[in-house]
Amino acid sequence: MTATALTGAVIVTPDAVLQGHALLIEGERIAGIVPLDTVPPDAERIRLGGGWLLPGFIDTQVNGGGDVLFNAMPTVAGIRAIAAAHRRFGTTGLLPTLISDDLSVVEAAMDAVDEAILAGEPGILGIHVEGPFLNVDKKGIHDASKFRALDPAAIELFSRPRPGIRMITLAPELAPPGAIRALADAGVIVAAGHSMADYDQTRAALAEGLHGFTHLFNAMTQLGNRQPGMVGAAIEDRASRFGLIVDGHHVHPTTLRIALAARGIDGAMLVTDAMPPVGGVARDFALMDRRIHLADGMVTGADGTLAGSALTMAQAVRNTMDLLGHSLAEASLMASGNPAAFLGLAGRTGAISPGLAADLVHLDEDRRVTATWIAGQRSDEGEA
Repeated sequence: MTATALTGAVIVTPDAVLQGHALLIEGERIAGIVPLDTVPPDAERIRLGGGWLLPGFIDTQVNGGGDVLFNAMPTVAGIRAIAAAHRRFGTTGLLPTLISDDLSVVEAAMDAVDEAILAGEPGILGIHVEGPFLNVDKKGIHDASKFRALDPAAIELFSRPRPGIRMITLAPELAPPGAIRALADAGVIVAAGHSMADYDQTRAALAEGLHGFTHLFNAMTQLGNRQPGMVGAAIEDRASRFGLIVDGHHVHPTTLRIALAARGIDGAMLVTDAMPPVGGVARDFALMDRRIHLADGMVTGADGTLAGSALTMAQAVRNTMDLLGHSLAEASLMASGNPAAFLGLAGRTGAISPGLAADLVHLDEDRRVTATWIAGQRSDEGEA
């Protein structure tokens, strides 16, 4: 098989930032990273014209995009539109995320994701169901009328084997004894969020198989001087990871810097919590029976409650550098390598390394997306 050699960009790998090298792609995979003077003579050379070549971004929390809300369109067509909108901003792998809804909608969404994966829709890794097993006292924009108990029927639904990743966000203090363990044993990634769980309850959930935390700081008990809360447990734990919405609205940058200094960047994943305006044109949309509006970069309900975000992964990477002071390599780890590890995909994607999928994003000198590759297939739709 003839290789394709991507040249002319700085290549960010897990171990180094390489200049004067080429990235070799053969079929769907990365074949190697070699000095320019050792590129195979029969390779097709593609010059990128400066900038950086990074692993494609992986977003574990995508409610919508391209003017589509997953809850409103839990179909293959809806999933395709959402993924296409986010690919323009460097996202090459994502979990379409369903906000609290009836179990019939949850099942339909899970079936649609299965269908999309089996049909080979690019970038679809599985599904994230945020709720409906949440605490009404931390409901955020969720419709509390949809909340329900995590009963055996719900556990059975999530435990069914499926072709993609299954992730669920729940309030651990409301989960029956053994429920988190049952889900984890069935291969479900269990995250905590929209929760009133205290530190001890969170530690107990971690011991039972809790894998991570959805949008750290938002909709959970906070770190206090005598009550460490869920935030304290998340920062302290070294086996789990947490999502961060680095949009300048959800969490103050100083708070994020403190959390990263305490936990280390290996514990953090950049997420967007994106809503339909990402990659779309409309500034208003319906979430259940509520009208949601985008203004001044914030997505809110009529009462001012944050309703996800208009953040892209490309902007999250830039914000991590500009607001939090991290290098591009560190931001890349939080946008790609860490979520891949969290999802159990570290041996498949999330880094520029020989043998992994050729899931890539090229940023120009202004750190804006010019092209992406998913399994070696290039798209030139980007920001620039």
